[in-house]
Order: sequence, then structure tokens, then C-alpha cells
Amino acid sequence: MFGVIDLPTYLAGLVLIVLLPGPNSLYVLSVAARRGVRAGYTAAAGVWCGDTVLMTLSAAGVASLLQANAVLFGIVKYAGAGYLSWLAVGMLRAAVGMWRARREKAVEDTPAAVPAAPAEERPYRRALVISLFNPKAILFFVAFFVQFVDPGYAYPALSFVVLGAFAQLASFLYLSALIFSGPRLAAAFRRRKRLSAGATSAVGLLFLGFAVKLSLASA
Repeated sequence: MFGVIDLPTYLAGLVLIVLLPGPNSLYVLSVAARRGVRAGYTAAAGVWCGDTVLMTLSAAGVASLLQANAVLFGIVKYAGAGYLSWLAVGMLRAAVGMWRARREKAVEDTPAAVPAAPAEERPYRRALVISLFNPKAILFFVAFFVQFVDPGYAYPALSFVVLGAFAQLASFLYLSALIFSGPRLAAAFRRRKRLSAGATSAVGLLFLGFAVKLSLASA
């Protein structure tokens, strides 16, 4: 079908990959928990747009350019790691404040699973930046997709489009599940301040781990 081979194996691998926690899905979950379903989908739209751009660049051959140009890869890599670190530090600072205040009486606007967002936070833009500043994602799309493209097919770009469409569908279903679970998690965290502070700390450390992993990645 459109130059795609072994589709069942691709779909099985895709499900496993989508289910792995990453900075994109964690950020969408945090936004949904703090600000509700609508804001969660706003952040998810940033993820989908970012992934679409990366898939398009992959099909256009930018992955080969990143692999061949160590300087370009390094610039994108460290910029992405820096941004993730900045987010992680913000989460950890909020967690420290929550640990200090956990013995006090709860106030209604106490943050949930992650630090409260400032009024100027733009979930779409943040999610988009998180997605785009990940050169490994471009390389991943090429390495994973190419295994399921018939080398004899006359229009390989169309094969990439088909594979990308399945990937976006899986992402939509998964992020939707996270978004609708976010408000429920928020209610639970508001009732349990220690759990809220612990979860905030964990998410911040995870983002810091993602930053370290990205900074150590090689082309």
C-alpha cells in the first residue's frame, strides 16, 4: 500500500514507541492537569505540528544533513537540551516551594502535578519548541520509517506520508487519553499536597534527565 511494507509490524512498534514517556507527552499531561482539557489540546497541537515538521524534514533529507554536519547537529542538540533544562529548573523551583508550604492550609489555586503556569505561558508554543529542538527525533523518523518503505517504490515520499499519518493518529489517541486524565489527576493532587509536591519534583527531574540524554546524544 503506497510503498509501505510489513504494516502490522510497523503499527506494533509504533504503539510501543508512542507509549514511552517523553518530554512532549509529560508536558501535555501537565498542562491538562493544571489548566484543563482545552489547554491540553492546545499543547498537543504544538506537539503534532512539531512532529509534522520533523517528519517532513526527515522525508526531505534533513536527517542526512544533520548526520553529516556535526556542528549543525551540536547547535540544535545543545539548544534543545538547554530549553529542557530551563523547564526542569522551573519545575524543581516550584516543587521546593510546594514542599515548604505543604503543612499550610491548602488554597484553591495550588498547582497540581506540575508547577503552576504563569499567566503568559503559551502551551502551544512551548510544546512546539520542545518538539522541534530534538534533532534525534528527525534521525529516529528516518531510521524507523525507512525500514517499512519499499525501496523499489517510485514515490518514497508518499510512503513517508502514510507512515507519518499513522504515527500522528497514534499520537492523537495517546495524548487525548492523557488530556482527559489530567483534570482527574489534578483533583487528586489538590487533595494530597505531599503527592503534588512529589510529582512536581519527579517531572522536573525527568525533564532534566531528558536534557542530559539529549546533550550526550551523538549524530
